[in-house]
Amino acid sequence: MQQPKRRHPASASFLSALALAAACWGVAPSLAQAQGAARQSDFIVAVVNSEPITNLEVQRRLARTVQQLRQQGGRLPPQAELTRQVLESLVVERAQLQQARELGLKVDEAAVNLAEQNVARQNQIDVAELRRRIALDGMTLAQFRNDIRDQILLSRLRDRELDARVRVSDAEVEQFLREQADAAPAAPTEINLAQVLVTVPENATPQQVAERQARAQEVEKRARAGEDFAALARSFSDAPDAATGGEMGLRSPDRYPELFLQATAQLPVGGVTAPVRSGAGFHILKVVDKRQPGMLQSVTQQHARHILLRVDAQQPEAQARERLAGMKRRIEAGQADFAAVAQASSQDGSAAQGGDLGWSNPGQFVPEFEEVVEALRPGEISEPIVSRFGVHLIQLLERRQYQLNPREQREVARNMVRERKMDEAYRSWLQELRGRAYVELREAPQ
Repeated sequence: MQQPKRRHPASASFLSALALAAACWGVAPSLAQAQGAARQSDFIVAVVNSEPITNLEVQRRLARTVQQLRQQGGRLPPQAELTRQVLESLVVERAQLQQARELGLKVDEAAVNLAEQNVARQNQIDVAELRRRIALDGMTLAQFRNDIRDQILLSRLRDRELDARVRVSDAEVEQFLREQADAAPAAPTEINLAQVLVTVPENATPQQVAERQARAQEVEKRARAGEDFAALARSFSDAPDAATGGEMGLRSPDRYPELFLQATAQLPVGGVTAPVRSGAGFHILKVVDKRQPGMLQSVTQQHARHILLRVDAQQPEAQARERLAGMKRRIEAGQADFAAVAQASSQDGSAAQGGDLGWSNPGQFVPEFEEVVEALRPGEISEPIVSRFGVHLIQLLERRQYQLNPREQREVARNMVRERKMDEAYRSWLQELRGRAYVELREAPQ
């Protein structure tokens, strides 16, 4: 399988794009209240290339954004500034969707169905329960599915537009290595935190607050006693990252809320905080890793295998997905062996090895593939997922920490340079797209 390098999260690859949709159902009652209020005074607030954006759309996105900031323990900007930012994000998003349609990009119902299943799976519920919660939050199923469809479409557009823009030369890799060597001693330590979030409803009674605090304290007690923190997050956390064990990823301190930094400042790796109160509820934090940034000496490698079915006129995407879903059922039921099925059916060069892709470093696979691998537990098989190569069924076999040799360090450096340039290319592309769009902002009716 070809292995283009990893793209910055801003490119909104497939599962990253679903994070927005995954949070949609978790915003009651604020979203329902915002929609109810906006319906009584809905009006056009902007026009993007003759396509309107309404006050209701802004209020929906605003409520969702506020909820996400609270879940992350972040500080809310002033209402007027946040509303302006939300409107601008909708303007840029609308311009992207228009370009996607002009290019003929489409997302079929089967892709939306699969994405909806992934959202439910990330939150450890079934689709029926997901839909029930959506309805309770005041969002129609059609709105939710349209949001998912738009996010997948944006992901495919960005992949298409940015791929040809980024090339990394050997000279750029050498320069990056020199910069890393010079900067490493003075650079701040990067931190990877994991959290369990026990939410507290808006306008909660003292009894409800006490109950939620007691639940958080129980999680803290079990974590300090040695229980697996990732398992506790999957079982108890109300945050969108619960399905991945609550880990927020290795990042610089300025990318964490100040509240989290203060709570974990004196903790060693493996340390767990007492419940920390934010506007969203109670956070129990664990220091997963601390690392001096610079050239990586070791990485977490993943050993996976896959079955690839290519999409063409004879085998549409929906048909490929259905075939792979059937293969997964047979394998999990013990009626077939993954390697044997891959040898017989996979349309990838790895078929002869039973679909085995060997050990991979971060950034080795395309984002939509890699993010699924990262979310799997060893032995687990994914749902069928779509990439630019076709439709995949993926099984994670094992993970390990691996010391990089000099050649591999250069390859990691190349990936990091590409990621940096991809971020720059993404911002430049958005600015170009925004500059070409005709945007008319309108005042609220008096």
